[in-house]
Amino acid sequence: MARIAGVNIPTNKRVPIALRYIHGIGAAKADEICEKIGIAPERRVAELSDAEVIQIRETIDKDYMVEGDLRREVSLNIKRLMDLGCYRGLRHRKRLPVRGQRTHTNARTRKGPAKPIAGKKK
Repeated sequence: MARIAGVNIPTNKRVPIALRYIHGIGAAKADEICEKIGIAPERRVAELSDAEVIQIRETIDKDYMVEGDLRREVSLNIKRLMDLGCYRGLRHRKRLPVRGQRTHTNARTRKGPAKPIAGKKK
């Protein structure tokens, strides 16, 4: 099992698919990394040599923000919005949808389970 950016990536999957297990790397970035290093996308992680794994690790460390650093930056950005008191910050603070979704109905993922209102039943 290869360990890249503090994540154990699965050995039986193709390289671009396995790289997606790292927080901050999606389909496009995984393909880009394979292209930069010159690894065929059809190859499996188990087929990679140690030198290629090291090359992948160095490329990710050098060119991309992933895992802990990315999570920290996102949380600091949200905290900054909340401290500013801007609209998006207030929505984050109240745990409501931030990007303009309706809340009259729906938004249960963000708001949590529905709370019954006393005296509503007729």
